[in-house]
Amino acid sequence: MELLNLFRKKKANKTGNPVIDFYNGIDEDGRLTKKSRMPEYLNTIKYIEKYLTPNSKILEIGAGTGRYSLALAEKGCNVTSVELVPHNIDIMKKKIKPEHKIEVHEGNACDLSFLKDNTFDIVLLLGPMYHLFNTEDKHKALSEAIRVAKKGAVIYVSYCNNDTSMYKFFYTHRVLKYLEEGLIKEDYHTASAPAQIFELYRKSDVDELMKNYNVTRLHYVGVDMLSYLFDDSFDNLSDQEFEEYMKFLSNLCEREDCVGLSIHMLDIFRKE
Repeated sequence: MELLNLFRKKKANKTGNPVIDFYNGIDEDGRLTKKSRMPEYLNTIKYIEKYLTPNSKILEIGAGTGRYSLALAEKGCNVTSVELVPHNIDIMKKKIKPEHKIEVHEGNACDLSFLKDNTFDIVLLLGPMYHLFNTEDKHKALSEAIRVAKKGAVIYVSYCNNDTSMYKFFYTHRVLKYLEEGLIKEDYHTASAPAQIFELYRKSDVDELMKNYNVTRLHYVGVDMLSYLFDDSFDNLSDQEFEEYMKFLSNLCEREDCVGLSIHMLDIFRKE
């Protein structure tokens, strides 16, 4: 199921891989620059900085066009970036400065065999779980992220929220179409497949995935709450209004009664 109609499309050659074709056809590089999208980035960076040290060795899996990797390289961190989509890698490489300590690899989150065990202080898995549609692949990605992390490392995993997306489907008058196509189950959990690009989760799904890993959850954060639902009206906030919104978000983004409102959820845990 398409997640949200958020992106500016452009013409692109088809590769036969739905995820690569999707990212070849959107402005991923500009996605997090609008006020309705910036909270996702700003809150994620804020939580990364909680555990960042001057000597942190960082891995970003699914680095996209490098928004996080490059920001962390700017801070002097040693960064390794892994990205599936060659188009995104090309954009990222054009932004790398000579002083950046960053390596970029084309690769798949489910197989990081070219990276050694127990290597990284911080591991970011901020996109791949959006595009994995069976339990085996989800566990491969999680297991690989944990494997390459040092003992005591902090790992960040992002998920797209099922129920806030459902609100968007009602708001955009798509819900009846999706019901007819069998893409929404009786309990209003979406039935996803690679052709629909995005996998959607509830917190109970995340908890089920994580229950057998030797990790300790540090935070479970709703990084952007409902800002995605307001699109243009939210983009028209003044800078002062946006600053107040970010303060408001900081007060509720970890509240158990509010996290389920967020379109993007961030699970942060420590490897034991």
